[in-house]
Amino acid sequence: MVDRNNVCIACEGTGMLADDEEWQYKCTICKGDGHFYPGDSPEPASPINVDENNRLLD
Repeated sequence: MVDRNNVCIACEGTGMLADDEEWQYKCTICKGDGHFYPGDSPEPASPINVDENNRLLD
């Protein structure tokens, strides 16, 4: 169960995000675990690969 004090607000603790076309992908803020702790960096460790429509290329 996710600690309510450390829930990622981007994905609301689910670890998944969806774009406007309902393509789902792992949350880039919490790295997919649903937790975001004080001191964690919201920046990805490496550049995110996207296609010409800004869809993630995993």
